[in-house]
Amino acid sequence: MTVPDAVESLIADAPLSAHLATAADDRPHVAPVWYDYHDGRLRLLTGGRKLENVERNPRVAVSIEEADGPAVEWSVTLLGTARIVEDPDHVREVSRRINAKYRGEDVGDAAGPMIEVEIGSTTVQRY
Repeated sequence: MTVPDAVESLIADAPLSAHLATAADDRPHVAPVWYDYHDGRLRLLTGGRKLENVERNPRVAVSIEEADGPAVEWSVTLLGTARIVEDPDHVREVSRRINAKYRGEDVGDAAGPMIEVEIGSTTVQRY
């Protein structure tokens, strides 16, 4: 799917609050994540249960919102298929973008794999 321009303009660069939902054995797992959106794909540096769940069931949901205190301005829901990427050069590149976005600096190299989400559908809500 091509992500609509209206969605890309919301999620591309700002350090926004996001949650990744995975599921295995009919049990959902939702966790906050930092992400990178680039070239129509969402990428997350993560480990543990999220990786285990993606290995067992690659279908995921991601919720991203922009809020100012209790006032939510908009939210985007992405549904897609995740895959685990272990290429160290690619992981390092994404790590640099995520750290620049959320920390304002390059904070060393990432170790371990990342999750890359091919987005299948998007929903936007404005409040």
